Amino acid sequence: MTELETAVHAAHEAGKLLRANFNEVKEVDEALHHDLKLALDKESQELITEIILQNFTDHAIYGEEGLAGDQSSAHQWIVDPIDGTVNFFYGIPHFCISIAKRVNEELVLGVIYDPMVDELWTIEKGGQPLLNGKPVAVSPREKLEESILFVGCGKDEHALSTGLERFRKGSLKARKMRMMGSAALGMAYIACGRLDAYVESRISLWDIAAGVLMIEATGGKVDLKPHPEKDDVYSIVATNGKIPIEEIL
Repeated sequence: MTELETAVHAAHEAGKLLRANFNEVKEVDEALHHDLKLALDKESQELITEIILQNFTDHAIYGEEGLAGDQSSAHQWIVDPIDGTVNFFYGIPHFCISIAKRVNEELVLGVIYDPMVDELWTIEKGGQPLLNGKPVAVSPREKLEESILFVGCGKDEHALSTGLERFRKGSLKARKMRMMGSAALGMAYIACGRLDAYVESRISLWDIAAGVLMIEATGGKVDLKPHPEKDDVYSIVATNGKIPIEEIL
């Protein structure tokens, strides 16, 4: 299998696992005030890891649930085994599997899979982003008042207060605001024109890596600013490249 075929296969297999357990009682490994960790997070990542490393034995896995493979490799797979774990736990069918790959820090491949509606977004660097095999593009909307914006609030006090203030500002200017619980799906929705922008003051690389490549390949824009103290944590502004998002920042 090619790298893209491997990523797609891994996402589909993880999706089968999550669909089979969607209506079952979930084992909670860790319950935090604004987040959850499930046994299925680890199980999903282990499944994805096994599939990738069977095909590319000398590559590295960098996932939300830990590392695997050869960490000295220039070929690194970035995995979020359930993006939207809280939604999944509460029975809200809005979550996904996100798999990206970078070579020497450059993103080259991305897959986002929503197993509940069987939607698969794929992108390879230099190629056309696809949704279930058909080309997609960002929305043509240019006016904030015609746009739908997705705001994330993060998990700590500063990120929450920043996100809520942005939501307040956006509510006064945009057509609609959304807080949906999956950064990766939010970015996929921008890439195919369903949403117009996504902003969050603190988000991890595995949540957004595949989406960055997709949005930029469709002509949208992604601005990432690294966190000063935490590796691979960023503030993000992702848009269709047309609306004046600075009005709510």
